[in-house]
Amino acid sequence: MTSPLRDFHDESAASKSSTTSNDIKYNFISEGFEGNSPFNELQSRMNSVVGPSQVLVYDTSLRDGTQGEAVSVSCDDKLKIATRLSNFDVDFIEAGWPGSNPKDAEFFHRAKTELDSNIRKKLVAFGSTRRKKVDAKDDPQMRALVESGAPTICMVAKAHLWQVTDILRATPEENLEMIRDSVEYLVSLDRRVFVDLEHFFDGYKFDKEYVMKCCKEAFKAGASALVLCDTNGGSMPWEIEQITQSIVETFDVTVGIHAHNDCGMAVANSIVSVKSGAGLVQGTINGIGERTGNADLCSIVPALALHINSNMKCKETLAEITSLSRFVDETMNRKPNSAAPFVGSSAFAHKGGLHVAAMERSPMSYQHIDPSAVGNIKRILISELSGRQNIIGKIKEFCVENISEEAVSERAMAILNRVKQLESKGYTFEGAEASVDIMILHATKGYCPPFVVLDYSAQVFDSHLDPSKKFDTSHDQNNSSYGPTARATIKVRTMDLDVEEDVSLNLTEKLPYTDHLEVSDGNGPVDALASALKRALIPSHPSLGTVELIDYKVRILDPESATGASTRVMIEFRDIGNETTWTTVSVDQNVISASLNALVDGYEYALIEYAPSCMLCDDFY
Repeated sequence: MTSPLRDFHDESAASKSSTTSNDIKYNFISEGFEGNSPFNELQSRMNSVVGPSQVLVYDTSLRDGTQGEAVSVSCDDKLKIATRLSNFDVDFIEAGWPGSNPKDAEFFHRAKTELDSNIRKKLVAFGSTRRKKVDAKDDPQMRALVESGAPTICMVAKAHLWQVTDILRATPEENLEMIRDSVEYLVSLDRRVFVDLEHFFDGYKFDKEYVMKCCKEAFKAGASALVLCDTNGGSMPWEIEQITQSIVETFDVTVGIHAHNDCGMAVANSIVSVKSGAGLVQGTINGIGERTGNADLCSIVPALALHINSNMKCKETLAEITSLSRFVDETMNRKPNSAAPFVGSSAFAHKGGLHVAAMERSPMSYQHIDPSAVGNIKRILISELSGRQNIIGKIKEFCVENISEEAVSERAMAILNRVKQLESKGYTFEGAEASVDIMILHATKGYCPPFVVLDYSAQVFDSHLDPSKKFDTSHDQNNSSYGPTARATIKVRTMDLDVEEDVSLNLTEKLPYTDHLEVSDGNGPVDALASALKRALIPSHPSLGTVELIDYKVRILDPESATGASTRVMIEFRDIGNETTWTTVSVDQNVISASLNALVDGYEYALIEYAPSCMLCDDFY
């Protein structure tokens, strides 16, 4: 049976047909949006979208996501992230609350001139209903929403009766008037309005009748979407399914879902809501957000696209989602979650020997999708728990010669035994695959390292051993007489780029290598060594100029040995030219030696593609 509210929607649309059209011109008040608006192709009330066949993707990383602990972005960063989100082709970008803080107001002001029209038409300004006892047109916060210039406004409204009476301290009727008045005012200015119904699911369970009244008022006032919010994150999937379905069946309007992750259900609740008819899903990149976070779009979008076959605009750019995830983390100065589904570095990592052996026969034996579908890659992990097949896969990937299966198997066993021996001494290769690759290459006939460290030394000078003087700000801290100074000297043998290739085989001529001796100061011996090593290598290997160290970890493996304890060093590198990263590991009782070995592996890994032309083998010494 057709819902009475569906009949109302049809009548309302008919009554407005004489004053609206698909090519309506928006009368933007704010400077920069007057006249022909960049959003003039949008209708103030869009046609309803019903999932799961069709889904609109709504990103709120720049607003709700920034409420997460230790998450902060500048206005410049917000503009960059908005651009990447638009390139990924999300439908809506909730960029901030212009009435709540200067940074968000600045964003919308700069967006008018610094973002192109394709991005601007996706922007959403967030706000709340008008205040009590104030007309919407007179509310400063409502005015800020209008002046933001955003074509879409997302307005939060109380939908839980107890929240209305005890938290908002308004009467139930007053809250309904606030919803109706706020939506009508914004729609009258040709804004598309989404209503975030705060505490919706808890409110539905508390007093269903009042929640339905809130939905009805927003719908009748012209809202384009009713967004059902699991604000406290305590609802279960079966509750989400039943309640979403009831709203979709009652109102002829797009229903959205906004889930929080307090019970670890945000992604599941979002997907089951879409399966129940929700046509708009809100979330954040990497699930950032208040408390335990929001629903993670980096899980929701691939799941909808690949497992439910939902149609989304960003389905065509799905292979960019891993890159987007890491870009947002990098811009927000967050460490990526390696275990994140779909986009994490461990999402398609395989360690068990039986698993790897099976995947040699069929890559899908232990993977639910092809990693390339989301822009990720398969990884084979090496550890003491690995089987021979793990090593064989690595050898086939990096081997520079054609060898028989028997030889590959024999070499794999030798390397696997070496890995197990090293891990018993404290090495760990699961997070340092670059060191495994170097180990395999060194065991491969025909491989020649691109450089060799001949010798090194490191010294530390400190003229002030009194700890209190190290923090004395009354002196010039740039004066080398205050605080420690480290100096490292290193001698490296590399290829001689001035020697012609045809001369390299004539040992009576000039040898095809050259020695570089470099000295560098640093904040400590490891910093000085890293600087000296890089300076010695760059003349022969200028590509290392874009390589930088981004993380350095030290762990004491046997603290009971005190100062004689073994130390494990892990160093992470990044090539800023192509944004690739890799990690190396080394263990030694001497932390400086362990650090240098990890540095050498890291720079050698960066030069692997140049190794075939390198001739620093024993025959040439």
